[in-house]
Amino acid sequence: MSITEQKPAKTPRKKTPLWKHLYFWVLLGIAAGIFVGIVFPEQGAKMQWLAQLFINLVKVVIAPTIFATVVVGIAGLGNLAKVGGLALRTVVYFNVTTVVALGLGLLTINVFRPGDGLGYDADTFDGSAAEGTIESADAATGGLSGFILQLVPTSFASAFVDGQLLQVLLLAILSGVAITMLGERGHGAVRALDVFAKVMFGVIKLVMWVAPIGAFGGMAFTIGEHGSSILGNLAMFMGTFWLTCLLFIFLVLGPICWWAGFSIFKYLRYIKDELLIVLGTSSSETVLPRMMTKLEAAGTPKHVVGLTIPTGYSFNLDGTAIYMTMGALFIAQAFGVDVPIGTQIGLLLFMLVSSNGAAGVSGAGLVTLAASIAAFDHIIPLVGLALIVGIDRFMSEGRALTNLTGNGIGTLVIARWTGDLDRERLREVLDDPHQVDVDELMKQDAGIGLGLESSSDAMDRKASIATAGAGPASKE
Repeated sequence: MSITEQKPAKTPRKKTPLWKHLYFWVLLGIAAGIFVGIVFPEQGAKMQWLAQLFINLVKVVIAPTIFATVVVGIAGLGNLAKVGGLALRTVVYFNVTTVVALGLGLLTINVFRPGDGLGYDADTFDGSAAEGTIESADAATGGLSGFILQLVPTSFASAFVDGQLLQVLLLAILSGVAITMLGERGHGAVRALDVFAKVMFGVIKLVMWVAPIGAFGGMAFTIGEHGSSILGNLAMFMGTFWLTCLLFIFLVLGPICWWAGFSIFKYLRYIKDELLIVLGTSSSETVLPRMMTKLEAAGTPKHVVGLTIPTGYSFNLDGTAIYMTMGALFIAQAFGVDVPIGTQIGLLLFMLVSSNGAAGVSGAGLVTLAASIAAFDHIIPLVGLALIVGIDRFMSEGRALTNLTGNGIGTLVIARWTGDLDRERLREVLDDPHQVDVDELMKQDAGIGLGLESSSDAMDRKASIATAGAGPASKE
């Protein structure tokens, strides 16, 4: 196509009223939650169950959805060499960005030192507020051997019953490889799993309309329960953490986006609905299917999205990584402990392993932090975890938002790395995100027949739905 040639004009899509957009109701829920938390703090502090109800509804279908999409993604490639190459790139990229996130957390906490001057004594400090978290973390300790053992479920079903996403991911990879080795005989299994995944997408589409209620309950609880605890050193610690998350997004992920050929600012605008939902619920799992649908519509092949996004929920928790190093050093500073640089590097390497599997659920980062500090309890007092238990909810939101942002960018970057990214399509979508109607796309996914779509066919179908009525394209 020449630079003066235009694509055929399409019938303009009728503008959807504001009140029909999910993000409008989520914003309304967040605003109402803040109001209730400030004006009626006692009642607001009792509304956490609304957010937990929504998260539980989503978690019911997350594990089966990840299993089905990963298996279909692997089998869709039809070539184990391609699967291995994609998996290797995914793991390498995610581990590199996690190391950078951990290192950035160490750097900022050492520069700002928000815990200095608190002067707590480990012998007299009341750590009862963290007893529940420490007990939950006991099962997570065990170093590298414990991590490897936790990868393998006690039975095929137990991984799904317990919601262990790392175990589900392992089973999905094994199943996808086995089906690929069957050749044409495995097509029936792939079709069945593809239809099953679309059923799960349909369920989640229905559940997502409860998101405003979950956002309302989450914000009302956060403000009502913890509003008075945002004081002094704790406020400085939280501010330093949020600043570090922003620095990571714009100074680390921003240049990565530039290398991949798109703008970090346009990308954030594209996923603003999902960011709002995560802000209200403090869980990045709640928008996993929506992110997968949006990334496919933006020019990422189905097999890349199906393997990369679920893997990122276990291996690319950048926000959690930042929180872990900062939380550990903040506790050390509060108790006047000077942690040598060698020990800090050892802590970073340990957390690189322990952060895997803290899969986007609100509160999982605190448990993982407790498990990591337990391994260094001879230097950093584990009872100091009680210092940040009360403000973890505010940190959880930052963790989830950073995790979500990093996973989406990682998927686009890996697609670019493998040469599978439709860069023209991505540019069109990021320039005009309104042309992608994610609810319509998810409806189409849930309603597709029993035929098995190839990765390219799925991407073309979503692109055609998304651009229907987007108007004439601009000249290039």
